[in-house]
Amino acid sequence: MKILVFAHNHPELHPGGTETVALELSKAYREAGHEALFVGATNQLHREPHPGTSFQAISDSGDELLMWAGHFDRFNMSQVDLRAFVPDMTALLESYRPDVIHIHHLLLFGVELPVLIRRVLPDVRIVMTLHDYYAICANDGVLMQSPDEPCAALGPGGLCKCLEAAKPNDMRLRERFIKTHLGAVDQFVAPSAFLRDVYVRWGLPADKIGIIRNGRPDVEPVPGRASSDVPKRVFGFFGNLTPWKGIEVLLQAAQVLIEREVEFELRVHGGAPFQSTEFIERIETLFKATAPHVVRLGPYKSHDVPDLIGPVDWVVVPSVWWENAPLVIAEAQQHERPVIVTGVGGMAEAVRDGTDGLHIRRNDPISLAAVMKAAADDPGLYRNLAENTRRPPDVATVAKQYLELFIDQHRRVSDPAA
Repeated sequence: MKILVFAHNHPELHPGGTETVALELSKAYREAGHEALFVGATNQLHREPHPGTSFQAISDSGDELLMWAGHFDRFNMSQVDLRAFVPDMTALLESYRPDVIHIHHLLLFGVELPVLIRRVLPDVRIVMTLHDYYAICANDGVLMQSPDEPCAALGPGGLCKCLEAAKPNDMRLRERFIKTHLGAVDQFVAPSAFLRDVYVRWGLPADKIGIIRNGRPDVEPVPGRASSDVPKRVFGFFGNLTPWKGIEVLLQAAQVLIEREVEFELRVHGGAPFQSTEFIERIETLFKATAPHVVRLGPYKSHDVPDLIGPVDWVVVPSVWWENAPLVIAEAQQHERPVIVTGVGGMAEAVRDGTDGLHIRRNDPISLAAVMKAAADDPGLYRNLAENTRRPPDVATVAKQYLELFIDQHRRVSDPAA
């Protein structure tokens, strides 16, 4: 098959989970004997436009492209640069002529992309993986009004109310606009049952959303210290430093542990790209207040994880929003590290409380500090949780599941009665 893969960025420019999964699957499709072209969208945050074309190279590889899409209406998820984007995308579709298109995100491309694809290539099969809640939530897809207040879209009426400038009619029109364009997608995939259920409640047909878990490249687990009886007091945070990832909650919990004279070390891995000055100032203050117990180690790449996780006993994922399927959890499980995680959303689904990890209350530094102290003081608990850790599927296995789905979708075009 010829497979065209779309993602809203490239891991070399923005090391997010969705971009990483999309690129890894694209490579796995090729390793399985298929032809795959990866196209990542970008804008002025990472690249300047090149006059005369929307496309740019990202590497020496001929099967990875960037598409500059800097004119984008974020509220409606709409592509507004019709003079450049539509002709160039049409040319790409007509020249490559894929059998299947796998969409991982519509940010920057625009929610109109599935309809444009259907118009240009009526028989191509369109599969879209739902990695987050952008289609539902106009507040950066976090389904949260604030760290303390879940999105109203999850409650009765199901309407986002976070944006003060957006009137209820604006939100209804946005919802209808996005749902109409998503109607061109043949099959959706969710990496967690929680995310699937949220989209079904929102109104996508349940029979059009399957579940395929995200995978990780197959690597040898880095040895831990589960077999020893020494206290397990080294905690690790991996990911971008953002308000929604709960880094402030974690640093506040570290302050509590220091005040209570608990012996521990917290190793923080990750940068803080595109964050507000106010947020940067808050976490800088917290980092200074918690040193030397807290060590800030900066940004990293996915291939760095085995080396970075080596000295870590526990991985902490204190996100305050409804995470779907964070790669950091899968990476921790891959290396048999128990995870301390906020017990909501896809996180609660991925980590079984008391079986292979521990749950904490959302946005509660006191709760987190108490769980970290209990974890640090109980080698037996650590050993039991580590032994029960479930390894995530490898990328090749996940790619095989997608390829079987693609083949099934392609067969439906060839034989509608199938």
